[in-house]
Amino acid sequence: MADAGAPTDAITLDYASPPEDLRPFLSIFYEFRANVAFFEDTDKADLAQFRFMLSGEGEYRFADGRVQRAPAIQIVGPTTGPTCGRLVGPVHVFGVGLLPAGWANLLDFEASLLVNRVIDATELFGNGLRATAIALKSATTIEEKVAISSAVARELTKQGKAAAFDFTRLVDDWLDSSASPDIDSLIASSGVSRRQIERRCKAYYGSPPKLLSRKYRALKATIALAQGKTQADALHDGGFYDQSHFIREIKAFTGVTPTKICEDLPTLAQLTLKRSTFDELASMVTKS
Repeated sequence: MADAGAPTDAITLDYASPPEDLRPFLSIFYEFRANVAFFEDTDKADLAQFRFMLSGEGEYRFADGRVQRAPAIQIVGPTTGPTCGRLVGPVHVFGVGLLPAGWANLLDFEASLLVNRVIDATELFGNGLRATAIALKSATTIEEKVAISSAVARELTKQGKAAAFDFTRLVDDWLDSSASPDIDSLIASSGVSRRQIERRCKAYYGSPPKLLSRKYRALKATIALAQGKTQADALHDGGFYDQSHFIREIKAFTGVTPTKICEDLPTLAQLTLKRSTFDELASMVTKS
């Protein structure tokens, strides 16, 4: 939560689409500001993130209970449950979601090794990123920040891994195909064994297919609830077994109950709904 009595415009979150050539790798750019002395809130399970903390400092508490300091320039691995951020402000963060193909092209280790963890990005890419952070601080518009970050992303992803991209497209299509997709259909479309699929999903997404399916099913239902669908609609359309299963899964991946999503969304959850305005990012895999 923010400081009591903070003005309603003290906390903002703005979005911008990545350039066309980077959309296979990046989800969406965002700029978060909390002009308060202290900010604490919980975010849902999500994609990996590449973030520049331009002001503020603090820590993350991940779904498995691990607490880590938030580096100034950071990569947060894929998360499998709610992550609580406790930050001393004022806070200014500019970041972007890393799609699975983006992970494969930027990083030479499996995403599963950084699930529910954060690492200092300068340890991977060097201190040159500090100059990028300075440039981002000096930029006055989100469009300028996107241009600066996109130039860095192009340099870091220029090698390209076609095999990773092809596989992640198959998995994304599989996740979008049904509320509870059958792994046998993914095996058939990919032409590789179940064991290879498990290994590649952990490498690029951080989790095996079954957990991925649960994660995106819960997130789709969460967005449906937040955008005004009744709990019954989200339950029946979302592939859940019954009401108790529905409630358990939503809370496991978001940290809140369906009732709270409908009636009293946390601050971050309210702000992230802006992403629904980016019609070109139709896939739930991209939006999450």
